[in-house]
Amino acid sequence: MKTESIGIITMGCPKNMVDSEKIAAAIRKAGLNVEHEDAEAKIILINTCAFINDAKEESINEILFHVERKKNDENVKVFVFGCMAQRYKDELKKEIPEVDGYFNFDEVNKLIELLTKDKTMPEIDRVLSTPTHYAYLKISEGCNRTCSFCAIPKIRGKMVSVPEEKLLEEAKMLAEKGVKELIIIAQDTVSYGIDIYGEKRIAKLLNKVSKIDGIEWIRLMYTYPAGFPGDLIDEIASNPKILKYIDIPLQHINSDILKSMNRAIDKEGVELLIEKLRKKIPNLAIRSTFIVGYPGEKAKDFLELANFIKKARFERFGVFAYSPEEDTPAFVLPDNVSAKVKMKRMSDLLQIHEKINIEQNNLLIGKKIEVIIDDFSEDEKCFLGRTSSDAPEIDNIVIIYTSKKLNIGDIVSVKVTSIGVFEIICEY
Repeated sequence: MKTESIGIITMGCPKNMVDSEKIAAAIRKAGLNVEHEDAEAKIILINTCAFINDAKEESINEILFHVERKKNDENVKVFVFGCMAQRYKDELKKEIPEVDGYFNFDEVNKLIELLTKDKTMPEIDRVLSTPTHYAYLKISEGCNRTCSFCAIPKIRGKMVSVPEEKLLEEAKMLAEKGVKELIIIAQDTVSYGIDIYGEKRIAKLLNKVSKIDGIEWIRLMYTYPAGFPGDLIDEIASNPKILKYIDIPLQHINSDILKSMNRAIDKEGVELLIEKLRKKIPNLAIRSTFIVGYPGEKAKDFLELANFIKKARFERFGVFAYSPEEDTPAFVLPDNVSAKVKMKRMSDLLQIHEKINIEQNNLLIGKKIEVIIDDFSEDEKCFLGRTSSDAPEIDNIVIIYTSKKLNIGDIVSVKVTSIGVFEIICEY
């Protein structure tokens, strides 16, 4: 199939983003023009997400938008892959037959072959969809955890770690492209290596990645609280390239709910872990996510969660309203918390987040902080960046006003002059 324009639309998480970047590399290798998020391309590849109901709806709406384009332009072709195609391929074929092809994970090579006549998927080469100074490194696929609310193991399968030598090769390739910040991702990063090496090797991997020339910041995402490796804590504490930032989705704090969620940790275990991390890693920023409205969550359980968050003072966190997922153990539980109550509880936690954030940001006024420059706003005539405590897209942004020349990807020291709820305003 020959075409002058191929657009890849990526829905959902950074793990999907890496998949799209590798597919883009295969297409570009064949001499074809491909761009990320090009919604006007004649050939559209949609990498879908099926994590929660909202994500499914967004994916369906994206598919329908491009199917509608086909009615006005017979040259438009739409191909769908990713988590929704994996999980609902037969249903999608029946409901949206206008799509030119649905491809599950085992069939992605067929999609590449259809477009390029070459079915080989690059192992490390990627066409980055991020700015060139930061990128995601996906260290494993799938998940061995059995959280009762999560369908990812059903969709993505058991955990399969990428061999260390391939990850180091990929990290070096990214550094050569200009990447300074490497963001480590997987469904469960702390379990990396246990399937191929017989032990958790995440600390050793990070140590080796930190020795790659050009990599200045290493950010660890998607860690699992149960069985958090002690050597990982030590590596983060002692390695200057590993940011003092850990993403630990905790989901809840009530022991009964954690048990029902099958999280393999209780309230005491969570509190001990947070205490240990704070003690061993000074100035640590902890990001987490929480679920409200899980089946059986009573008002007192939610209050317990809210009080825990206030006490732990998480620097960053997100909140999701529980949505039942087919083929999960929790799906058979009565969804007995109303949508209205879920939204209220979510709003209450986000208000707590805003209060904590403002209080913490206020302490920065008048001080100098280190930031990485992500972008320049032509409208506002200012640079946009992030601190080491902020991951792209999901955390605070830093607004920098200056008459001096800065380059995207620079890591500089700036002075904080004022703050917003999720903004830090600085001068350079």
